Amino acid sequence: MSEPKSMSTQMDSGVYRGSEAGLPAEHIDLNSNLTAKIRNPLAGIPHDVLLRNVEEFAQEKGMMDQVGILKKGALVAQDPTNYEDITGEHSLSTEEVDVLRNEVLHKWRQPLALYVTIVTCSIGAAVQGWDQTGSNGANLSFPAVFGIGNENSTHDTLLVGLVNSAPYIGSAFFGCWVSDPLNFYTGRRGTIFIAAIFCLLPVFGSALSQTWEQLFVCRLLLGFGMGAKGSTVPIYAAENSPAAIRGALVMSWQLWTAFGIFLGTCANLAMVNVGKYAWRYQLASAFIPAVPLLLFIYFCPESPRWLMKKNRYFKAYTALLRLRNNPIQAARDLYYIHSQLEVERQIIGKSNYVTRFIQLFTIPRVRRATLASFTVMIAQQMCGINIIAFYSSTIFKNSGFSEFQALFASFGFGLINFIFAFPAIWTIDTFGRRALLLFTFPNMAWSLLAAGLCALIDKEKTAHLALVAMFIYIFAMFYSPGEGPVPFAYSAEVFPLSHREVGMGWAVATCLFWACVLTMFLPLMLSAMGTTGVFGFYAGTNIVALVMIFLWVPETKQRTLEELDYIFAVPTRTHMHYQLTKALPWWFNRWILRRKGEALEPLYHFDTSTDQDRIDALYAADKARAEKRDGNASDVQVEDQNSESTEIKDKN
Repeated sequence: MSEPKSMSTQMDSGVYRGSEAGLPAEHIDLNSNLTAKIRNPLAGIPHDVLLRNVEEFAQEKGMMDQVGILKKGALVAQDPTNYEDITGEHSLSTEEVDVLRNEVLHKWRQPLALYVTIVTCSIGAAVQGWDQTGSNGANLSFPAVFGIGNENSTHDTLLVGLVNSAPYIGSAFFGCWVSDPLNFYTGRRGTIFIAAIFCLLPVFGSALSQTWEQLFVCRLLLGFGMGAKGSTVPIYAAENSPAAIRGALVMSWQLWTAFGIFLGTCANLAMVNVGKYAWRYQLASAFIPAVPLLLFIYFCPESPRWLMKKNRYFKAYTALLRLRNNPIQAARDLYYIHSQLEVERQIIGKSNYVTRFIQLFTIPRVRRATLASFTVMIAQQMCGINIIAFYSSTIFKNSGFSEFQALFASFGFGLINFIFAFPAIWTIDTFGRRALLLFTFPNMAWSLLAAGLCALIDKEKTAHLALVAMFIYIFAMFYSPGEGPVPFAYSAEVFPLSHREVGMGWAVATCLFWACVLTMFLPLMLSAMGTTGVFGFYAGTNIVALVMIFLWVPETKQRTLEELDYIFAVPTRTHMHYQLTKALPWWFNRWILRRKGEALEPLYHFDTSTDQDRIDALYAADKARAEKRDGNASDVQVEDQNSESTEIKDKN
């Protein structure tokens, strides 16, 4: 993958400093990147200095046996488009060149270990989705069983909301925040394993509970696991994935959360006629995906970036060997990540849990990531998806459906939510995270408003049921490829490694806290505002979320996790000024007035920006090398002809 060029770093004695001040001539302030330029920390370092740095690095990290491949990797990382021109003892073999070319031409050609890791993360997401929908069908039964089913009682309505919101209370106030210390001491895999235990045992406790208080406590414990898992699994997937397909692989979290929601609706529907204990089976069924998650997680490699954070570089290299196709890629990624981590340490320094949390709001580069992740996460609650995910059966029943019809309509919602998440596998790394959000939010707004207005039709008419269900399904079609996959994938990648766990914990806690509030008070909103009022309210919050995303959410597609330091170094005011004065007028002229003028001037200045750019750069380099070879061959031929002519003259 082609990387941006020309930034060097200040390092220890004997290492290239770039200037007397210890900063390169084109140094970029990672707290205030006013020019929005994206730089490679290795570019500009003389080859002999770079190779000496690599040797010192290998000696320090106990990797002298790998120093040869590390030097090759560093040279590739320094100039990723011209690795075929490396000569001498560090020149690449034909196999190594082919592997690096295939990264661009065949980006999905990845090792089995990477896909096993992503599948395991997907199982973790399915657990999350199934846990969320277990209460959807149970809502129709357990309130009456526990004596809190009086729909005319505000007290009972609030208690039902409290029980349903318990997992999100546990996540927002405990599970998300313990993910940082759990990750610190046990790693990504250990945290996921512990979280999976809390996603398994409390599910059985919920099914066996005899009072609403017992059910509340069990679901609270379930929230501990959901919060820690939701804060860790997307990070784990992001840190193991190559940049070119990271979005698609990390968005598998939402794809399989949607699959879990779908399976949960299937389980709810399957249990509807089993008798008075149906709601217990509906809650207990969520244990199924937690079992393979517990079994598979330790077959996956640990995150190389976490191992590097712990100064376990050889283990990090070993993990990269499993996650990449060739040692040259592992060596390149290891040294490039290390170089960028050195830059991060210069601006962040040492920290503990408390200072890391405070720095989410005080260090400018980190604060911008905090704002962006907060925006995409709270937007997930503002869009209204969870009024359907949590209470679709109740909403459909209030709209005149029978209990079976309500569960069947919820099944349809779960199926659509899953199927329409698939396009994001391609679009999230092609069109980008930001573009998907800006396209889908206006469409979610009008479809929710339409569903609310159709709820005014007489319930006795078939059109009432058909149109309410249709517009809810249309809403799901727009949600699934947009606001569905983006928040967790986006939040997992925007923070620097030093703050990734606490930052993701903050982001997930934001999402689940507002999910908790929504779940608790939605029954009251439905009682006070009716279905039309609630849908109309969330149509309005979709527009508010659209404005927030437009102003505060930068694009991150196809950038390495380390390059994002430079994107989030661009001041928020610079980003907002560009969107309001350049992007918005261009969009209005192009799509409203239909004027085909000049192309939009980009905010960020990359060497290459898209997959096609990288492919074009690869072929351009091939052409340049071929022309150079042809030119050399012509020069040799001319010299031979001149030599022959001279010999003939001498003979005559």
